[in-house]
Amino acid sequence: MSESRRIPVPAHVHYELLLRVLERQTFPVVDEADYANRPKMQELVNSLRKALSQQQQLEETWRQRGFEIDYRWNADDPG
Repeated sequence: MSESRRIPVPAHVHYELLLRVLERQTFPVVDEADYANRPKMQELVNSLRKALSQQQQLEETWRQRGFEIDYRWNADDPG
């Protein structure tokens, strides 16, 4: 497939790692030490979930249009 038919996107694991750290490590500390910011933390988690969902929807649309999804593992990946 030609390079122009490939669309680079972050690998899903990047979202999943952020979500795990926030939910398993950050949330408990915020609940105990800075409860007033819990709503902002929840908003952050929701935004990341939404971003992943939107990326997955775009990927499906692109696949249907004949594009190949090129998952990137770091920002310096030349593709």
